[in-house]
Amino acid sequence: MRERQHGDAGQAFPIYMMMVAGLLFLALAFFAVGKAAALRNDSQGAADAAALAAAQQARDDFGPGFLGSLPGNALDAFLVAPFAPPCAEAQRLAEANDAKSELCYPTPGYLRDKITVEVEGRESVDSPVIPGSQNKKSKAKATALIEFRCPNPIAVDSTGDGVIDLTTFTCRSGDVIKIATAEIGRPGLWESVSRTLFDVRLVDQ
Repeated sequence: MRERQHGDAGQAFPIYMMMVAGLLFLALAFFAVGKAAALRNDSQGAADAAALAAAQQARDDFGPGFLGSLPGNALDAFLVAPFAPPCAEAQRLAEANDAKSELCYPTPGYLRDKITVEVEGRESVDSPVIPGSQNKKSKAKATALIEFRCPNPIAVDSTGDGVIDLTTFTCRSGDVIKIATAEIGRPGLWESVSRTLFDVRLVDQ
């Protein structure tokens, strides 16, 4: 009987080791999946921040051209003109979130411009149970919309001399903005009106 018990124990030991090895492999695999998901979330956050930063910077950069178009009533021409996306700002925000900007490009459209940023995280999954994971880095993409919220402005020539001296914007939000031609060069004017004139937000690709 004793010899049989020792024999059973000897047979069970390899099975036990296989079970432990299997559980260890599963634990490492679950850890790798969890790390990959976390890195993916981090990269998506970096892409979102980078796209928003680029769009907000683009809105700020619109100021001189937008205000300069008002005296000549050339706003439509300004709104359809192509613009260069501030990709340096996108790169700065991507790096601040431990990623790097791989692509940054605009999709122009009348009253609705978009900036898309694609980023790659700097940290790899690097799991011992997933071949090639030491070089596997998460990627993500985000698109920010720059939308003109105050269409159909009214330009007024109050003196009849053919020069526009006041432009009134009635926005979808109900806000009314009046920009006098004489104030166009006033410091801080664009800063005070840009967030009402243009909405910046993330959108689905």
